[in-house]
Amino acid sequence: KPSKPTAKSKPIRTEIPADLPRVQEIIEPQDLPAGSKKIGEEITEVLEVAPMKIFVRRIVRPKYALGDVGDLDQNSGVVIAELPCLPLPRSNAGASLLSRLQVSKWVDHLPYYRQIEIFKRNGIKISSSTINDWFNATCELLRPLYDCLVKALLCQQYLQADQTPIKVQDSHKPKANHTGYHWVYHAPRAKLVVFDYQPTRSGKNPTHFLENFTGTLQTDGYAGYNSLDGKNQKPVKLLACMAHARRYFEKALDNDKARAEWMLLKMQQLYAIEAKIREQNFSTSQIQEARQTQAMPILHEMNQWLQDEIIQVPAKSSIGKAIAYTLNLWERLVRYTENGEYLMDNNPIENTIRPVAIGRKNYLFAGSHKAAQNAAMMYSFFGTCKLNRVNPQEWITQTLEKIPQHKANKLQQLLPVKKT
Repeated sequence: KPSKPTAKSKPIRTEIPADLPRVQEIIEPQDLPAGSKKIGEEITEVLEVAPMKIFVRRIVRPKYALGDVGDLDQNSGVVIAELPCLPLPRSNAGASLLSRLQVSKWVDHLPYYRQIEIFKRNGIKISSSTINDWFNATCELLRPLYDCLVKALLCQQYLQADQTPIKVQDSHKPKANHTGYHWVYHAPRAKLVVFDYQPTRSGKNPTHFLENFTGTLQTDGYAGYNSLDGKNQKPVKLLACMAHARRYFEKALDNDKARAEWMLLKMQQLYAIEAKIREQNFSTSQIQEARQTQAMPILHEMNQWLQDEIIQVPAKSSIGKAIAYTLNLWERLVRYTENGEYLMDNNPIENTIRPVAIGRKNYLFAGSHKAAQNAAMMYSFFGTCKLNRVNPQEWITQTLEKIPQHKANKLQQLLPVKKT
């Protein structure tokens, strides 16, 4: 018998948010007979988008002469309202335009030259030099807030750290780009992220940045962090990242499938425990208890296996490197079980770095070390917006409007975090 055709499921339309403005369009039937009575209506909602709305904010401030206009010399002068606070008083760029430029580049990864073409299609010509001047001035305005963000992050007791390269034009190397690094620090509990640009990958960079930090730092296996490990009067406890160890074994699958699969299976069991913890929304004390009772037996088994196998495999093989990497960091890898606030890996901070990787494909390099530092500032603000689910366009527009007259000792009020 011929098989019955399977019924095609009807596509489910995406629900349109109720808070979006509605523009109502009423379409009456044609040639409606006299005496017809309305019995109801059919409503169809369709998402539409309007072209870019560009307008000029024209601020008019009338002047008034005090007293008798005919005898100004004997009166106290002229009265005029104060000019509203503008982010860049000597510029004709308003807060909404400045914010759109930055969100389009650092969040939507649209280089300035493409934005210039979009504005040109809408009848506005803006030169690249003008946009760069606006960007530099915006960064100078926001720099105190960036310093405030750094201070708030360093007050936390648990941070994650990573680094990612960025190509930078260097005046000392006119025919070649310099490789600099964004050092990234993430506070999972406070939902803060800070990018710190440095020209090198030296371990002195995190040592200097974390000079006043006391707490727990989770990193990959890069040796540059080793100087932080409890060697000074204000020790830092180091945690390692299980995801980095897992990648070594994934790379070793072609070299020694049996051994690599054994370790990957054990790691999968550990991650299954973490998934259950998240699903059941455990408290920090419950998380610590679950890890001690469920994860520690697996970790002890893994440690014994690593010690047994390290002497059985070639040191320079992929599986040998995977085992050696994991054993060398073992004490740091298992520390996540000591506190329910710790995470098992550094994956959250890698998510904050992803915009840099996408940006590299679009605008290729930073024009100078200063430009790279400014980029780090923008990635910090917009990364924190994303962690806190704050609309970046609304946040930076409001911040640019407020910050010129905001009290310096209350700048933390402007950070893109959810207010409690």
